[in-house]
Amino acid sequence: MPFRYTLRQLEYFVAVGKAGSIAAASDVLNVSSPSISAAINQLEAEFGLQLFIREHARGLSLTKAGRKFMERTEFVLKEAELLTTLAGEITGTVQGVLSVGCLVTFAQILLPGLRRAFETRYPAVRIEQRELDQAQIFSQLRRAELDVALTYDLDIPADLDFRPLLELPPYVVLATDHPLAQRDQIDITELRGAPMVLLDLPYSSEYFLSFFRDAGIKPNVAERTRDMSVMRSMVANGFGFSIANVQPLNNLSPDGKELRFVRLAGSVRPMKFGLLKARNEKDTNTMTAFLTHCQETVEHEKLPFLRMP
Repeated sequence: MPFRYTLRQLEYFVAVGKAGSIAAASDVLNVSSPSISAAINQLEAEFGLQLFIREHARGLSLTKAGRKFMERTEFVLKEAELLTTLAGEITGTVQGVLSVGCLVTFAQILLPGLRRAFETRYPAVRIEQRELDQAQIFSQLRRAELDVALTYDLDIPADLDFRPLLELPPYVVLATDHPLAQRDQIDITELRGAPMVLLDLPYSSEYFLSFFRDAGIKPNVAERTRDMSVMRSMVANGFGFSIANVQPLNNLSPDGKELRFVRLAGSVRPMKFGLLKARNEKDTNTMTAFLTHCQETVEHEKLPFLRMP
């Protein structure tokens, strides 16, 4: 007996399962609610399963069978996407889905533009983007949930392959009225005892604190945040200095106050910005095209989050 369902119906089912309602899934997919509702009803009839519990006040929730069904459906959809990539490998074209992760500290100012330029150049490619911390990037690359990630060379495990694109020196981030704000360079010893706003992300925080450890100084961490934008606003409002390797074109904090970025002096380790992927994964045509696109972007100095020193 032939199957009477489509991949599109499976996509609608997964969207509803994740969104929790047909209306929310409709907004995500830009598809009418009646079309999604009809697809769900047809899947339930085809498989003889109740996939959702329908509650007017709380929307839709997956049944026990629905949760198992959704887990397998996501696998089926992923395999179907790989068929498109395989066809590209056979024909030599660049097409299919590419899952790209990006370190959360610079994702907002790098990834959308990089993605738009790549998808314009290769319209048969669709990029799935994820903003993650370093630990999440490692985990998702190992589970093959990501194809590649844009990140720093922070404690890269042996089973992952890092391809450097650019070195980024560390800067001290200061409010304009800070006593050191008008300096050209700052030695780490000059920050002894000064309150610090630490960007407290896995691996990143250890890198920032290593400058003090190497100098035999205990940092005065007065504030911690996992959000780059919050860090910049806290610095601009006088809660302390911070350290970052991303020097944006716009020196304003999110709440409109001006910041100063001053080079950290001495033999301090820069961050290497680059691409990270599973070491044993063979590059597809689409992956190779994306790697080349990133390299060309750096070579032509089109990274929007940097003022080159």
